[in-house]
Amino acid sequence: MKILVVGAGGIGGFYGAQLHQVGADITFLLRGKRKQLIDEKGLTIETPKNHFTIFPKTVLADQLEPIYDLIILAPKAFDLADSLNSISKASSHGMILPFLNGFTHLAVLDQQFGQNRVLGGVAHIAATITESGSVKQLNEMKTLTVGPRNPNQVAVCQDFFQLCNKADFDSFYRDDIELALWEKWVFLATLAGATTICRGSIGDIVATTYGKDLIQQMFHECCEIANSLGYTISDQARLKSLEILTKAGSPFTASMLRDLLAGNKNEHEHILGELINFAVKNSIECPLLKIAYTHMAVESRHQS
Repeated sequence: MKILVVGAGGIGGFYGAQLHQVGADITFLLRGKRKQLIDEKGLTIETPKNHFTIFPKTVLADQLEPIYDLIILAPKAFDLADSLNSISKASSHGMILPFLNGFTHLAVLDQQFGQNRVLGGVAHIAATITESGSVKQLNEMKTLTVGPRNPNQVAVCQDFFQLCNKADFDSFYRDDIELALWEKWVFLATLAGATTICRGSIGDIVATTYGKDLIQQMFHECCEIANSLGYTISDQARLKSLEILTKAGSPFTASMLRDLLAGNKNEHEHILGELINFAVKNSIECPLLKIAYTHMAVESRHQS
């Protein structure tokens, strides 16, 4: 299986490098400066346990050919259009595997490539690019979930899953991959909403008098929105998410908070805004989500 990974950021860089380590045929699509850096010095992955450097195949957008069996997309949601433009010379062939936050990107990809070619994927990792260009994993979490959205995708999903099983991260196969996407979205919206509005970690929030209750209420709002669209979050998934979201002393924060504090563009429109849009359409009350979204909208205007 020939795999094209679009970019070498926190998701694409980390998982692409891990798959490269176990012999997968990985090529990274990069911009000029990033390509030059990785060609000369390699792509370094820093984990809590070890560091390693690979020297993978790299390519620029104008050098692409339609030769890849799988194209992995993992940009920030606001960069999706640019990523799709960058793969135009390769995207007439193969399956598309997106690892984006939220759910609405699937409709965009289905329209452009057809639903038969768009798989489902969920990545759970906290990672960032260091000043030296390394990909740094910020905590122990490193899971990848993949699954078919229709029967003709089962074979390629299983082949990719078998590759993932060899690599140094936790991998899962889900027949109900769209539900898995919603499970992550309600978790992430709660994490992002709570940590950005409080400008603190989960541990900071639950250490206050009302913090734990407010996190639980925000998570309930998110689950109600998912349920209104036919995606019922199971009791097991709820308990697992709330365990992480209310853990005392936890340093866990959302990447949205890190982007906010650094003055970077963030995904509040896609993670919070699009979720609220579904709530409005289905008459679901979500006051805490709306407060979190409004806060981020105001902050983004100040930064622009």
